[in-house]
Amino acid sequence: MSKKKLIKNIMTIISNFLIFFLLIAFVVTCTFLLFFDSVSLPEEDIRRFAPIIFQNVIVLTVLFYVIDLIRRKLTVEIPAKKIQDGLQKIKEGDFSTRLPVSGYGYNKFSEISESINHLAEELSGVETLRTDFISNVSHELKTPIAVMQNYATMLKQPGLPEQERMEYATAVMESCKRLSGLVTNILKLNKLENQQIFPMNKEYNLTEQLCQCLLQYEDVWEKKNIAIDTQLEDNVIINSDETLLELVWNNLLSNAFKFTEEDGTISVKLKTEGNCVKVSVRDTGCGMPAEIGARIFEKFYQGDTSHATQGNGLGLALVKRVVDIIQGEIAVESTLGKGTQFTVTIWRK
Repeated sequence: MSKKKLIKNIMTIISNFLIFFLLIAFVVTCTFLLFFDSVSLPEEDIRRFAPIIFQNVIVLTVLFYVIDLIRRKLTVEIPAKKIQDGLQKIKEGDFSTRLPVSGYGYNKFSEISESINHLAEELSGVETLRTDFISNVSHELKTPIAVMQNYATMLKQPGLPEQERMEYATAVMESCKRLSGLVTNILKLNKLENQQIFPMNKEYNLTEQLCQCLLQYEDVWEKKNIAIDTQLEDNVIINSDETLLELVWNNLLSNAFKFTEEDGTISVKLKTEGNCVKVSVRDTGCGMPAEIGARIFEKFYQGDTSHATQGNGLGLALVKRVVDIIQGEIAVESTLGKGTQFTVTIWRK
């Protein structure tokens, strides 16, 4: 212990002792003054009892001071020390630390301990997500980069036939697109999660927007001979962020076309129900079991690894975040081998 801290502790002890002494002396003095006011005693007796009274004041001061010292030790210093030690462990990165909330009755220290435990749980979850995020990003970045490196090496071979050269160049371009899409989605998701994007609400025609988004995939449905079933109410006007919702529809439609095999069907429905609007996108793809459906909105999670090269597992995470930002709801229904339906509910304001 440093000299400065030692002096500070000694001064604290002395000041606390003096406070108790003055308080008890005041109480005892007032008591005897009231007693002497009603009883007549010779001055000699008063002088004889004065030292004894003073000794009693000293004894009572020491007794109450020790009692208060023990009380503060048990109810203040020990809990505070546990909280301090716990916070130090959390500061050092040990998010498994949990503080005891029991002890000498439920008090403010127990409330503080509970809050710190909740904070540690949240930080532990964030740390796990951060670790998983870094791991997944590293993996997703390595794959297209490795493909580009391999095909770029093969493109350097002398006398390479034109057909093979075009195939290798196409593979490099596809990997570049995938890498670019990954980086773009990571930046979008980061802005959404850090609340750097705020909804810019305005009234617009949702029916028209869905038609425009669907037409972007005309080449895809013609190539795979996919039937399109649209049931859209005319001129549905909503007050929301048009740009953010376009991101939602494009991701849902992209997934639907990705998982729907040739000669399949994709249904897009738009209907109003009371004070809300519901948009459903249904495909006749492979579907998914319940355990996969429960995790599809997690970042980088891809339940069907056979289509992993066509995405990066961020699309539905973006969709969920956007729906949360506009204070809407999203639900998924899926049957293995039959298809999946996503339903987005937007509340009219």
